[in-house]
Amino acid sequence: MENERSLQIGGRLLRIAAAGAISSPRVFLPWVSQVSRRVVLLLVLGGALLSGRAAKAESLTFSTAPGGVAIVGSGTAFTGTFGNMNGLGAGIVPAGLTAIPMSNGTLYYTPINMKVGALLSTDYVTAYVSTNVHSAALIGYGCPYPLSCSASGNYSVLSTSSGSPSNIIAAPGVANNTTVTIGVAFFLPDNNGGSAYTGTSNVVITFKVINNTFPTFLNATVTLTLTTTVQSAVQLTLSTATGGATINPASDFNLAFGNVNGLGIGPAAGFTTTSVAGGMIYHTPYLLNPAFSDFTSTTSTIEVSLSTNFAHPAVLGLEDSGASGGPYTAISATGTTITTSAADRSSITRYLGLFVSNVNGATAYNGADSATLTFTLTVP
Repeated sequence: MENERSLQIGGRLLRIAAAGAISSPRVFLPWVSQVSRRVVLLLVLGGALLSGRAAKAESLTFSTAPGGVAIVGSGTAFTGTFGNMNGLGAGIVPAGLTAIPMSNGTLYYTPINMKVGALLSTDYVTAYVSTNVHSAALIGYGCPYPLSCSASGNYSVLSTSSGSPSNIIAAPGVANNTTVTIGVAFFLPDNNGGSAYTGTSNVVITFKVINNTFPTFLNATVTLTLTTTVQSAVQLTLSTATGGATINPASDFNLAFGNVNGLGIGPAAGFTTTSVAGGMIYHTPYLLNPAFSDFTSTTSTIEVSLSTNFAHPAVLGLEDSGASGGPYTAISATGTTITTSAADRSSITRYLGLFVSNVNGATAYNGADSATLTFTLTVP
């Protein structure tokens, strides 16, 4: 036998059916109320799910690439150390770095492994230099995927604006758990004068990984802090001038005058002779190439000294001049100033002369001989 009861709920009359004794009746809410509640519940869950994806789904991790600088860290913060660098690329290059000297500075670069965590779709990556106190001395560069980051020509200046960052992985990007190799670098220019800087500095590069399908919601930010130490450096080289005798670079520079005599007969290639009292001067142009970086001064002094004289100084002597025709001045053991205003990366043409005596008698000499000159570059 079936019993039927009614119950007034919220202004609506509901019927409650029960078989036999009614001990625990079930109440059915109106259909419209059920639907509306379900809709609200689904919206709340959907919002929570979307929020969770925005916070956690996209990820970016860095690690040490073979032959590169050591990279450590986790989560959203990673670090690496470039070590000692200078604008001339002089000295020992720190482990993991490659130094490429250029005409106005040096690029130090390293490969870095980067793993992208993408949800639902592919991710692309951007980057910009967010912190760099000494930007005149350290300029951040990057090499994007998929270029070869062992070639200096594939590096370009990183943006310093969050509003217009540089592309590291271009859209549409790469799939989840893809590991790629990128490159980061610093260019150290010959930064002399008022903006010169030496010391240790931290440069922060901020990377953003962005979902190609939902770029507004699905993204994450990761920082890479690179510690660098900028050092000052000086360098002086000699090279062959147009029309002059060959300057041979070795552990030291070498110049051979060839066969000489007191009459100036038969000078070797690159040499010209000028007659002077007591003998002949064999002379040739050559180039002095000063370079210096991160000094407050923009000029330097170059001196030359006769550190080891000929075994027969009465017959042979080294002299210096600023012009082919002279006058020539004997180079002393204590030092002869060539210039006090040499600029960075400027080539200076000088003339090196060898005086050969035409003396006869007991003091005359025939045979080989050699001497050593030492050039000194000083930057205040």
